[in-house]
Amino acid sequence: MKRDFLTLKDLTPAELTAVVHRASELKKTSFNSATTELLRSRAIVLIFEKSSTRTRVSFEVACAQFGGSSIFLSPGDSQMSRGESIGDTAQIVSRMADLIVMRTGAHARLETMAEHSAVPVINALSDDFHPCQLLADLQTFNEHRGDIRDAKIAFVGDGSSNVCHSWINASSMMKFSITVGTPPQYHPKPEIASAAGACCNVTDNVSEAVKDADLVITDTWAGMGQEKEKAERLALLSAFQVNAEVMDSAASDAIFMHCLPAYRGQEVTADVIDGPKSVVFDEAENRLHAQKALIELLMS
Repeated sequence: MKRDFLTLKDLTPAELTAVVHRASELKKTSFNSATTELLRSRAIVLIFEKSSTRTRVSFEVACAQFGGSSIFLSPGDSQMSRGESIGDTAQIVSRMADLIVMRTGAHARLETMAEHSAVPVINALSDDFHPCQLLADLQTFNEHRGDIRDAKIAFVGDGSSNVCHSWINASSMMKFSITVGTPPQYHPKPEIASAAGACCNVTDNVSEAVKDADLVITDTWAGMGQEKEKAERLALLSAFQVNAEVMDSAASDAIFMHCLPAYRGQEVTADVIDGPKSVVFDEAENRLHAQKALIELLMS
């Protein structure tokens, strides 16, 4: 029976832990011949309705390292741009390919793709969730700080972002606490925050959010599709910048993450993202290894 990966909750906590550990194993054996047969004579199709650097490169390289082929469809490359339905596209592509990786806006578009596809569908980003990013983030935390259970995580900035939502999902699965420091206009979706129960707290006080945190996370203030709101967003979020003062309120050995792209001087200062506490480039590299571990799980 085919499995999809639309949110972290499509995995059990045990599976999520296993994927994180497997990702670190694969990181050590990227070019081991034993790992290059999984996708031999198989193809993945990347349907990307939004631009991408890390996600596209990591999936295409993962496919190549597993011995497979990848086909990239930008918005103008498929008939969906001329009105063909997602359902019809899913049925056609899944009769030819072995895996669909979709990057889109409304999360419902992914759900429709998965509903009509005969092969696994992976969420490469939607407006609500970015679960592939979280696989890499959890791997990165494990490599730098060890087991995330009982850790204290702080997300500062746009609490309604897909990355924040996925971190909230992870909190109840991996048993750590997350405090979201965000203005009232950008609180996480209530149903996502409430599902995490006591693991998730929301505050408009940055110092409270980051106090003694083991990890401080932020994300761009104006994501893809939010460009028209940029001026308003920058004004409302200006007090939620991650800077040296904010990091000083976290634990002395805290690390800093950002899914990238970053805009120095906006959501984070250069001295933080380019400083010794930052692990953003390890985090970016781990997209490759974490997604290889995910593909193994779904395709084996």
